[in-house]
Amino acid sequence: MGLVAREIERAGIPTLCMSSAWDLTFSVRTPRAVFVNFPLNHETGKAGDAPLQRRILLDAFRAFEMLWAPGQMLSLPYVWDPNDKSWEDTDWGPNFEPFGVGSSMQEGFAERKLGRAADQRA
Repeated sequence: MGLVAREIERAGIPTLCMSSAWDLTFSVRTPRAVFVNFPLNHETGKAGDAPLQRRILLDAFRAFEMLWAPGQMLSLPYVWDPNDKSWEDTDWGPNFEPFGVGSSMQEGFAERKLGRAADQRA
């Protein structure tokens, strides 16, 4: 998807990729991307949860205001289920940490480890 997005951007049309695979999106260097720590192919939220889907999409659209340099990615703070991280073990394997730690061209936008779902309980 990142390669297609770059070609569309070359034609002058801004793009935004939504991803649930941080490492793959980072390696492809999409023009701009939003990462959601949800199971693969569920970037916009759970089926039937319209309020959550709306919040995720609005946050993704706001990313256009913040992601100004090619390759920037914004991680949204949503958690699929704070009490159950079993989907992460299914998608990624036990104890795999899919988040990278990178530097940013703009202060305050560096990626950071978000921790796994079980670690984010308040």
